[in-house]
Amino acid sequence: MGKAVNNSGNYHKKLVIGLFGFGVVGEGLYKALQQTSSLNATIKKVCIKHAGKKRNAPEELFTTDKNELLNDKEINVIVEVINESEPAFEIVSTALLNGKHAVSASKKMIAEHLPKLLELQKKTGRSFLCEAAACASIPVIRNLEEYYDNDLLHSLKAIVNGSTNFILTKMFEESLSFKDALLLAQQLGFAESDPSLDVDGRDAVNKWTILLAHAYGIVEYPDNILFNGIQNIQLSDALVAKEKHYDIKLVAQAKKLLNGEIAAFVLPQFVKHDDHLSFVKNEYNGVVIESSFADKQFFYGKGAGSFPTASAVLSDISALRYDYRYEYKKLYHHIVPELSSNFYIKTYVSFDDWQYIPKEKFEWIEEWHAEAERKYLVGVLPFSELKNNTWWKENNTSLILSPEPVIEDVEIRKLKKKSLELAGV
Repeated sequence: MGKAVNNSGNYHKKLVIGLFGFGVVGEGLYKALQQTSSLNATIKKVCIKHAGKKRNAPEELFTTDKNELLNDKEINVIVEVINESEPAFEIVSTALLNGKHAVSASKKMIAEHLPKLLELQKKTGRSFLCEAAACASIPVIRNLEEYYDNDLLHSLKAIVNGSTNFILTKMFEESLSFKDALLLAQQLGFAESDPSLDVDGRDAVNKWTILLAHAYGIVEYPDNILFNGIQNIQLSDALVAKEKHYDIKLVAQAKKLLNGEIAAFVLPQFVKHDDHLSFVKNEYNGVVIESSFADKQFFYGKGAGSFPTASAVLSDISALRYDYRYEYKKLYHHIVPELSSNFYIKTYVSFDDWQYIPKEKFEWIEEWHAEAERKYLVGVLPFSELKNNTWWKENNTSLILSPEPVIEDVEIRKLKKKSLELAGV
């Protein structure tokens, strides 16, 4: 009985928060905490960059001196929701070293510093939580951590960037050009004034780096994961997709191959209408997890915005009441699988001029259309060709994966044999 009493005491552990950043997410968290008194968590100080701004909170809450938060003995949780990667890392690492728990929403910072953050959590015994950094309101990290065992997780595919998904939805449903759709996304606040991080796929691959660590124990620098964004997608690609009854989405995916290695990448992809990800429109995110015996599970929710992101930060804060931490079981208690480049990928490529397309690099080409101004082909490439070269994202070339893009070596040999038989060779 004694143990239960102790535990219940722990649930009422008072959390005193030092908050860094009072933008969209910071203010959302401040408001959300005011509405959830049951949490027994209060913000003691908020560190901001510019002192003069008018803010919707008492003036005495704010300071521009980070040490006021980091050295305050009473503050036991540091929450960091700022935009810059290096200062964010400094805040989180100092907080952990000072014996405080840390919660962060900075995907770029986490993706770039993951090995160091893992080391700090181990060394200090404090928790570092970051549910808000992957899919805002969708509790995907905790699910991957707790629920899906490494050996049972077949694949994971997701739409993790709301801005690009909004742009693609508008190109599809309203036939807007990429430029017009981007402008609309900026006007509605779904895309930054400098949208390059979203549009070129960088934000998505940062989030994917974090999810790969929780899904498979793979700790990899984002630049070592193949990615591209939607910057080269043309209206003509959307028309081809419509003809074939597909949508186009920017899909982050990871799949366990027959040899136990993992294929992982973030690329635009044709998605069939009955695919779960086809239902994910505008600024929403979606994650499809496939495991050995449970078939597919689909998580869906808002991937950006004040309250959706604050809700994930809030769930991390509430978990700290009972000293929750990520255990990274797949990293520390399993043999971590390798990231593979040893497979093939089925893809659609559209382009202005044949001279930029190395036809000889394709294993085979199934379809080509060369009569229109904008030409395209559908064929199979070794994944290493994309990894080692950049022709597929230059000279106005657009590459979009087929719905089931990963083809393994064994299948390739069978398909080649079949195509030779059909050709009567």
